[in-house]
Amino acid sequence: MYQRVDLNCGCPKPFSTHAGMGAALLTNPDLLCDILTSLRRELPSHVTVSAKIRLLPSQEDTKRLVERIIRTGVSALTVHCRTRNMRPREAALIERLREIVEFVESLGVDIPVVANGDCQGWEDAKRVKRITGASSMMIATAAEANPSCFASTPLQDVETTLIPSYLRLCKYIDNHWALTKFCISQFRSVRREITKDEATKLKTRIIKAKGFDELTDLVGSWSGESDFAEIADIIRSRRPRPLLVDSEPEETLQKSISGEGLSSDDDGPPIATPPDRPNPEPPTSRAPLGPSWDVRIPQPAIITGSDMLTPTPTPKPLFPFGS
Repeated sequence: MYQRVDLNCGCPKPFSTHAGMGAALLTNPDLLCDILTSLRRELPSHVTVSAKIRLLPSQEDTKRLVERIIRTGVSALTVHCRTRNMRPREAALIERLREIVEFVESLGVDIPVVANGDCQGWEDAKRVKRITGASSMMIATAAEANPSCFASTPLQDVETTLIPSYLRLCKYIDNHWALTKFCISQFRSVRREITKDEATKLKTRIIKAKGFDELTDLVGSWSGESDFAEIADIIRSRRPRPLLVDSEPEETLQKSISGEGLSSDDDGPPIATPPDRPNPEPPTSRAPLGPSWDVRIPQPAIITGSDMLTPTPTPKPLFPFGS
């Protein structure tokens, strides 16, 4: 069962905006807020509602929109620190977010404002948090490039440290081949022992392959079961611990992990969200050891259509813009 509904008002791609969705909602704030208000009114109280937006060209316009969104009763707000017309190659304007965070605080509502845009991982999150004052970070592109970016010491040379085991795991769980190689085509990391030429040749070979069996020499034995078991064991062995971006003295951190020195009614580190607005839970994705549901997640176009390198190809407009 879904525990959260998030309205994405940040996607600038034509396949969203041509129908008035995604970032097009930023120019239709009445509809945007009506959707959020209706969601909050109709959904059960345990299902949280949140929104993701982009910056508007004007800071004042952005704050006016943010205030309207906050008043709908959302439990969280994510701000992608680019405007609708900015492209990924342009640096995110994270410096603008602090004023928005402070503005939300001034409204007297204690909800998390999440920063999105150009955060590269665990260490970089400290920089973004310091600049923006945001409660947390949303990472997308960096996670596609290196799924271990959330670790304090992310993997290097993913061509040897990640891709072989990823291939074994994908075959073991019967992940679709086109989706598997699309994800691998996005992988990149710091290279220490692998040259750029070697990395390029490896990815080219994987992209051209028609299936897992053509890559047996890269992975050795297809022992995906052991890779899966290793992941499961790591998850089970984890102790409850606060996921803190800001560094703390080791003694304080150990006490918070072990519970030493905490009173019986102390639940640990304070949370940004008040009791009546629980932290949003992500929807199920049939992840290992995660919740499952009976209906399969809809397959993307890359699976049902042509074997392209992008799962979300940008279609041609159905009609000329402005007509």
